[in-house]
Amino acid sequence: MIHSIEAWIDETNAMFADQRQSCSQFSQPFAGFYSKEFLANAYFVVVESLPKPDLPELREAGLGDFLDMDVQGITYKNTYYIVPSVALDLRLHFHELVHVSQWNALGAIGFLQRYISEVQTLGYAEAPLEKIAYTFDYHFAQGGQKIDVPSYIENNI
Repeated sequence: MIHSIEAWIDETNAMFADQRQSCSQFSQPFAGFYSKEFLANAYFVVVESLPKPDLPELREAGLGDFLDMDVQGITYKNTYYIVPSVALDLRLHFHELVHVSQWNALGAIGFLQRYISEVQTLGYAEAPLEKIAYTFDYHFAQGGQKIDVPSYIENNI
């Protein structure tokens, strides 16, 4: 199942490649949290409807509620997708970039296995990978001290 999801992700990212925007545009507001190099290798796409891998295996694994959740952003490897209503929301961009850091640190297979396991056993709101992202986006929104997010993730995940 994991390899099917990764194949779907690769196809999806390829399909939207010409619509990707570089996260380099966030180098000023995210300085001290994300390096220019990291942001240059991360992208986002504004879409009307978030692409999700509605594969039967995922529903059979008990992830139907997760697939049907109404969220404003979703990250696949170094690319995240957001809906137009949050396109200018720096906190949401920050949150999704935490997930890009997690994908980088764990690799695609590692991230997918861990994320799915966490959501299955603990639910979305209690999944540690999500809690990390929400903690960091809150820290950013509160004007917290600069923390190199990718390094923190790499060393603590």
